[in-house]
Amino acid sequence: MKIATFNINGIKARLPALTDWLRDSAPDVALLQEIKSVDDAFPREAIEDLGYTVETHGQKGFNGVAILSKLPLEDVTHGLPGDEDDEQARWIEATVIGESDAVRLCGLYLPNGNPAPGPKYDYKLAWMKRLKARAQELLADEMPALMAGDYNVIPQPEDAARPEKWVDDALFLPQTRAAFREIVNLGFTEAFRARTQGPGHYTFWDYQAGAWERNNGIRIDHFLLTPSCADMLTDCWIESAVRGREKPSDHVPVWVSLTA
Repeated sequence: MKIATFNINGIKARLPALTDWLRDSAPDVALLQEIKSVDDAFPREAIEDLGYTVETHGQKGFNGVAILSKLPLEDVTHGLPGDEDDEQARWIEATVIGESDAVRLCGLYLPNGNPAPGPKYDYKLAWMKRLKARAQELLADEMPALMAGDYNVIPQPEDAARPEKWVDDALFLPQTRAAFREIVNLGFTEAFRARTQGPGHYTFWDYQAGAWERNNGIRIDHFLLTPSCADMLTDCWIESAVRGREKPSDHVPVWVSLTA
């Protein structure tokens, strides 16, 4: 089973890029972030024509997450538990049925949090507390599960080409990285670092100042796997070449391959 996470940065603006990628790379499941569309306006037909079931949790103009799957999906839920007043569309879950195992998929778009300090950063940290609580539930369920998406977290200095430029940013503040580590340390495997070490591996490049051409990137899109899911992991990689295509997102897909 090959699963990709991809912050598409606007489904309407990137639909041709997305459908080209789905044809070329053919994930079994794709977890999308920043679809920036209400559910009714999502261009599902163009994606369903490629053989995908489409599940969305959207809102107008901002945020929004989706699951595209060629495999059967069950028990789809929307929204991260823990705050009934939170109207931001940042979380979607479903169980995907593989050839040999079922896996609980959680697609997420974690708040950016800038400017920090401030209410947006407070919301980010509160959201991460809720994420930790859901992560603990997933571990207790003992079903293979993963949480994947745009975490808006630079875990370590090696995950930025120029870490000194990010020291005051919400993505790299000590509180942010500590909250991320707390979740990982519950017993999750950070899939990419389980397979690849060292600097120079990024998932986001700004549109400004030739960041892509100079490889001035950061790694903020992650897969966290429960122990039983980590046992299925055969590979994890970044499909960086997608950033060089026409009208690209500022993010690129990250993949895992599971024996499921």
